[in-house]
Amino acid sequence: MEALYANILEIQWQQVVMWLIGGVLIFLAIKKQMEPTLLLPMGFGAILVNLPWSGAVTQVYDGVAEPGVVDLLFDMGIANELFPLLLFVGIGAMIDFGPLLSNPKLMLFGAAAQFGIFFTLSMAALLGFEMKDAASIAIIGAADGPTSIFVANYFQSNYLGAIIVAAYSYMALVPIVQPPVIKLITTQKERRIRMPYEQKNVSKRTRILFPILITVITGLVSPRSVALVGFLMFGNLIRECGVLDNLSDTAQKVLANLVTLFLGITIAARMQASAFLNPQTLLILALGLVAFVFDTVGGVFFAKFLNLFLKQKINPMIGAAGISAFPMSARVVHKLGLEEDNQNFLLMHSIGVNVSGQIASVIAGGLILNLIAR
Repeated sequence: MEALYANILEIQWQQVVMWLIGGVLIFLAIKKQMEPTLLLPMGFGAILVNLPWSGAVTQVYDGVAEPGVVDLLFDMGIANELFPLLLFVGIGAMIDFGPLLSNPKLMLFGAAAQFGIFFTLSMAALLGFEMKDAASIAIIGAADGPTSIFVANYFQSNYLGAIIVAAYSYMALVPIVQPPVIKLITTQKERRIRMPYEQKNVSKRTRILFPILITVITGLVSPRSVALVGFLMFGNLIRECGVLDNLSDTAQKVLANLVTLFLGITIAARMQASAFLNPQTLLILALGLVAFVFDTVGGVFFAKFLNLFLKQKINPMIGAAGISAFPMSARVVHKLGLEEDNQNFLLMHSIGVNVSGQIASVIAGGLILNLIAR
């Protein structure tokens, strides 16, 4: 009983705040179904590591360090980038690059939608963040959790927990964040532009060669990103080869879900109150929102620019799907198109742009790694 009272007396208000944050994440996961496989373990982990003298994280007793299981998982799964890379295998196995291969020019929109990353990098640096932290914060705009983890951990950012929470939270909030931005920068006439889709047959040989060639080209252009792209493309090759269907199903379901589960609770190692609750965390959340908004703006305005020269106009909303939040962003664009015109089907176009954004965001992460020394 005395031990219980002693622990209660050692509770600090910052820890209570982290319990509340953990509770909010759990609420969003269960009630709102926002990325539940990640936000629920992340929320529970935030509570777990902020208990007084929590044995889940490393503690020092009488001068002897006793390692905590969450810290051990972090060292084994995130510190060496293992979890993000394994997750990319599962993501790659989920993606069908058919719509992109049917219309390769959609890759341009995926590249344009990474504008927010480099814009936010400049803003974060101007606001006083060290360049390694500014780069890590900017990658929130990739709308790609594993890439954010990979880059932030590579640079050993001081704000890893806040960056990862922001990255996955905004991914879950894509249906809320993107529509008002898209409507603000497009006219009703533009949103009603119809884009008939002609399904082109993509040969099995093309589908198999695509992940191999993308890996080789990326390795030559951006060597630092080849691990990320390579594991993503490896997962896609498993899907498309036609002889590993059982492994493809395992990668898409069992592997992806299991790694995401452990990833969520392991991230909590960097969500201890002492490291998480500071003014910089709020600033990082704000900069993450800026990155998402300007990614959307970059994709839409690129489409508007192309329309100056095209006879067959492009619905500029598809440019917004160039962020890597697959397939949520594509669905958002398709839904907005139907709201303006119930015969305007943009899903396949936006899916093509969305999967191109998945590749482009990983390459953008690699370029950041190449440009900025650790």
